[in-house]
Amino acid sequence: MIGHLQGIGMTKLKTGFAALLAIGAFTIAQVAAAADVTGTWIMAVETSAGSGSPTFVLVQKGEALSGSYKGQLGEAQVTGTVKGDDVTIEYKVDGQAGSLAVKYSGKTDGKTMSGKVSLGQLGEGTFTGTKQ
Repeated sequence: MIGHLQGIGMTKLKTGFAALLAIGAFTIAQVAAAADVTGTWIMAVETSAGSGSPTFVLVQKGEALSGSYKGQLGEAQVTGTVKGDDVTIEYKVDGQAGSLAVKYSGKTDGKTMSGKVSLGQLGEGTFTGTKQ
């Protein structure tokens, strides 16, 4: 009888472990799906150099981002990454003072994004964005 009870306990343990694995895999799949940023984004940027509302058209393939920027600094091709809910977007623009490297770093849920923006020698600021 004791051997029979131990067998039932092992079966429940194995079933419980399998359920935990399934839940974990489902959760990971949800996180990966939630961070898709492909689409058109309108950003609200606030810096010591001023504010603006640039438009980004982003294409995500796996963790890689590409696309375009259009705003007060002109137009540029962008690159970046999405890893979980962490997002980075980078581009360079040529202006009167030379080349300016711009980097957005923040968090996203796939519909909104927010974080910090670095404008090279022009300073830093914050941004929020909404997918259109």
